Amino acid sequence: MGVGIPGALSRVTGLVKNANATWLIGKPLKQDLEKAVGREVRLENDANCFALSEALDGAGQGASVVFGVILGTGVGGGIVIDGRVLTGPNAIAGEWGHNPLPLPTAADLPLPQCYCGRSGCIETYLSGPGLARDHAQLTGKRLTPEEIVSSHPESLQKYEERLARALATVINLLDPDVIVLGGGMSNVARLYTEVPRLWERYVFSDRVETRLARHAHGDSSGVRGAAWLWNEPASSR
Repeated sequence: MGVGIPGALSRVTGLVKNANATWLIGKPLKQDLEKAVGREVRLENDANCFALSEALDGAGQGASVVFGVILGTGVGGGIVIDGRVLTGPNAIAGEWGHNPLPLPTAADLPLPQCYCGRSGCIETYLSGPGLARDHAQLTGKRLTPEEIVSSHPESLQKYEERLARALATVINLLDPDVIVLGGGMSNVARLYTEVPRLWERYVFSDRVETRLARHAHGDSSGVRGAAWLWNEPASSR
């Protein structure tokens, strides 16, 4: 069985850490699942599962380096290099959502509090709830992300500029062939034209070849990636 979760397993304890579904933190989820189903479970961060699915036979197929992004209730990221998920010794590779928003301006202040205990995390700006919070702070009106996208271009433009800043840091560090977006906010069509136009001013290059792509498999990508975990050697987990 392959399972994707909004968090990771601690290399020290084997328990869940870094989950924005905070009730999972500190729980022996892998052990409990294996006991319940009576078989081995490979458990991985949901953004890593998404990235793996899109890299192998989705929007990033054929690319050497794929950065998969989840823009949903949280903000996650996964890195796939030559068809293999990069997890890292701390099991946090790709966790760009809990880096500070780059180059904050007066419009980004005060820095919002994040569930992780830090302030100004990318997730607090670029998640769906982050967009709703920012719009409410600006206008006093509490709307859903869908309502904001459909009728409030000024809030969406702020979102696009912040996304461009945040993804530019990924390009400067990782230089991926393609960045694939998933999650609810990935369905906003104009992101794919506006964000690459905006990120050019922040990327340390005379030309940006990185492609920004919409997911190929929709909400199924995370589940498909969890199944693909069984094509990877157990030692790589």
